[in-house]
Amino acid sequence: MKVLITGGGGYIGSVLTQILLERGYKVKVLDRFFFGIETLKNVLKNKNLEIVKDDIRWCKEDVLKGVDAVIDMAALSNDPSGELNPKKTWEINHKGRVRIANLAKKQGVKRYIFPSSCSVYGFQNEIVDERSPTNPLTTYAKANLEAEKDILTLKDDNFTVVILRQATVYGYSPRMRFDLAINGMVLGFYKNKKIPILRDGTQWRPFVHIKDTSHAMILALEADKHLINGEIFNVGSNEQNYQIFSLAKMVAEAIGIPFEYEWYGLPDHRSYKVNFDKIAKVLGFKPEYTPKDGAVEVYEALKNGKVSPDDPKTITVKWYKQLLEMQRILKEIEINGVIL
Repeated sequence: MKVLITGGGGYIGSVLTQILLERGYKVKVLDRFFFGIETLKNVLKNKNLEIVKDDIRWCKEDVLKGVDAVIDMAALSNDPSGELNPKKTWEINHKGRVRIANLAKKQGVKRYIFPSSCSVYGFQNEIVDERSPTNPLTTYAKANLEAEKDILTLKDDNFTVVILRQATVYGYSPRMRFDLAINGMVLGFYKNKKIPILRDGTQWRPFVHIKDTSHAMILALEADKHLINGEIFNVGSNEQNYQIFSLAKMVAEAIGIPFEYEWYGLPDHRSYKVNFDKIAKVLGFKPEYTPKDGAVEVYEALKNGKVSPDDPKTITVKWYKQLLEMQRILKEIEINGVIL
């Protein structure tokens, strides 16, 4: 089977790409590589990997020729990045992904998997499942939800569509992110000896390890189409719903440190507890990793030099801002199309 992964050089994509190649899949990665192609350095020589440097907003239709399934992850990947330029967020996260789904169907691709986010639930007082009303609070979440709605209309007997609403992801990746809750807590301790907690710590969030959510995508890739076509699945586990303050204590315990913390940011208005029974029952999904496992994994990666604590690319919105500033400077000094 040949799988196209858009955003295959990203935080989740780089991990998923490696797992699929290890399982014998042929993988085509379509990515802008904002964070560098070195995120795939461990698999670049794999004969079953094809790389296309392009953008989902304007890539050619033939990128989908010969593809059996699409896992569409190309997006501005979190709430702060989404607010940096809301118009671009809608262009990429909504229109760009709907475009890819339409092109996939036109080209005869059999299966389209849309990794969305539990952030579409926004704020909820009760535990929510896939049938619950959504309440997206940010541009990122709203664009995800509208993409879900539009893409689901494309499903038919020949084009299987499935939506995966992921919990907040954690764990090490070659394209490391420290703007995710657990990863960021570990980095905060590593640099400042205090765990940063987003105010006021009472907000609820579900969590899932990066390898577990990758496994969920593979289950969706391999499942009987009658089980998944037109369906939405929350990706995570009931046991990994945590209030942020309690989670911070768990992270400290995992890496064996006294619990010292510092508050940051404005109070977080997002809070949701999620039920994950459906994916467990229908697809047999069961996570292998816990937040403690992820915290130790990230801490060891920092200690062993696998990732730099000061790499600007690990905070997504800061890196986007830096790229935009570099672009501005280059335009100012460029003459006759050259810098020097």
